[in-house]
Amino acid sequence: MSKFMHTTKISLPEKNRVELINILNKSLATMQDLQMQLKQAHWNIKGLEFIALHQLFDAVAELAENQVDAIAERITALGGTALGTIGEVAMATSLRAYPTDIFTAKDHLEHLTHNFAIAGELARNNIDSAEEYGDMVTNELYISLTKMLDQKLWFLEAHLQK
Repeated sequence: MSKFMHTTKISLPEKNRVELINILNKSLATMQDLQMQLKQAHWNIKGLEFIALHQLFDAVAELAENQVDAIAERITALGGTALGTIGEVAMATSLRAYPTDIFTAKDHLEHLTHNFAIAGELARNNIDSAEEYGDMVTNELYISLTKMLDQKLWFLEAHLQK
């Protein structure tokens, strides 16, 4: 058993749990990064759409935080260690780095929608992976995550459409 695994009586084979924990930790990093990118946009948005986007970014960041917590708790339920430090997140995220020199609604929305699409694709792919490893609880977690990401991508994209 690795130093990142803990004893559990959960009925999934350890080799499956190790694979699921690796997948979940990648998602944990990606969602923590997305949450912080939303806060970066929330704090720094400027322009005529300020209040609407300021509030939207904050509300979506809160939803992302809830997903982060669910992912981390699933990792620990499977006997793993949730790797959620800033260093771990920076090394493991799937997202494009967020620029700190943007302020317009269009720029924030373009970066966020790009990264929401990446996070959604990762989550969607992990629906099948969780099922392959025989873990329908993690499968359901990824279905819920994908639903949230797809809906909020739609909300963000609506601001870019004419």
